[in-house]
Amino acid sequence: MLEGLFQPMHLLVIFFIALLVFGPKKLPELGKGLGEGIRALKEGMKDNSSTQASSEQSKNTETKS
Repeated sequence: MLEGLFQPMHLLVIFFIALLVFGPKKLPELGKGLGEGIRALKEGMKDNSSTQASSEQSKNTETKS
């Protein structure tokens, strides 16, 4: 269903519409904010998964004792 959704032509059309809506001065700021948001989300997911893994390991060692 989602195959071929992000083809290069589709991405160009999306970029062009964003350029028309936000203007050339605001577009780099939006891209920067989006990139920072994605980076923070990835870091949060990594921190959360490592926290869960360490808490699971501590639970396993407590039950074995």
